[in-house]
Amino acid sequence: MSFRKTISWILLPLTMWYAVGVWFRNLMFNLGLKKQVAPQVTTIGVGNICAGGSGKTPHVEYLLRLLSDNYRTAMLSRGYRRKSHGYVVDDGTHNPAKIGDEPAMIARKFPKVQVAVCEKRLNGIQKLLAQEQPPQLVVLDDSYQHRYVKPTINILLTEYGKPFYKDHIMPYGDLREGRSARFRANIIIVTKSPEKLNPVDRHNMVQMIDAEPYQKVFFSYIHYCDPIPLMGGSPLPLDTLDGALALTGIANPEPMLEHMRKLCPTTPLRFADHHNYTISDIKHIRKTFDSQVKGERKAIITTEKDAARLRQMASTEALAGLPIYYLPIEVRIHNNKEYDFDQTVLNSVKENTLFRDKMKNSPLINKTWL
Repeated sequence: MSFRKTISWILLPLTMWYAVGVWFRNLMFNLGLKKQVAPQVTTIGVGNICAGGSGKTPHVEYLLRLLSDNYRTAMLSRGYRRKSHGYVVDDGTHNPAKIGDEPAMIARKFPKVQVAVCEKRLNGIQKLLAQEQPPQLVVLDDSYQHRYVKPTINILLTEYGKPFYKDHIMPYGDLREGRSARFRANIIIVTKSPEKLNPVDRHNMVQMIDAEPYQKVFFSYIHYCDPIPLMGGSPLPLDTLDGALALTGIANPEPMLEHMRKLCPTTPLRFADHHNYTISDIKHIRKTFDSQVKGERKAIITTEKDAARLRQMASTEALAGLPIYYLPIEVRIHNNKEYDFDQTVLNSVKENTLFRDKMKNSPLINKTWL
């Protein structure tokens, strides 16, 4: 029996108590004893029921690319591992210490989108709507368990390699809540699926997900773009390199490493998820790069999340001379279903936004946001 399985069996009694607690909390919301609010703005929630990364950030980015040109859009997140507290809006510095890694990355990539963080999502939405020019649309990152907000569209992500229907409640498994939580979703996306998806595997997964008539199921995969210099510049195709150091501080770097190894000799250098780099780390990175990566044309390739933290050290001499690039990723929808997914979201947002605008202009409607 594996170590993980042994620990899981030991923690089974705790799992049962945790499951009861989660069930009771959801019951309180379902009975209306805990108040769930549909804010007076169109909201899209993106989240999962499994602990760990299921690709939330690239899917949030997909939605922002789809919607932000046509609507005043805000992105609201908790701001995991940030050093600030309460409601904070990005001030143009894209500082991960103030707003967290993912929000800092999104703020840099989407200058038209207002990026804010707040532990209490209702408070965050309230402050966004209190502005002189409030957003027409708020995308909520990692919001599936934050049931005080009832999103207009609720998107549940589940990972292809570890779908929710094969998992169990924490700490025996990795589920934050029971499998029945999937019924709250309008859209279910199976993420990180193979770029070439077997139709039989797809059919079997759809059967196991057992979606309700009001739910749509899509499959997505990660598309890797050419690496871009840390401080901006022309992309560098991986297949032109003699060697690369894959610098990662994320939960699961294996998909990125697999992609890189197909294109050039790759040496991995892993740090913990959300690692804050120090001068000592940079010295270690430089030493590893110089000693272990061979060839004349070589580079350090990192993730967009890591790049957000490394840029904070750009003013120091520690990074001088290091050819650091980051590897952008984008989400693609399988089986030519991208148009179907886009239209599902666009139609719902359009209808709800028109309804909200009509209600705001009605003299019979209370102008408070709740």
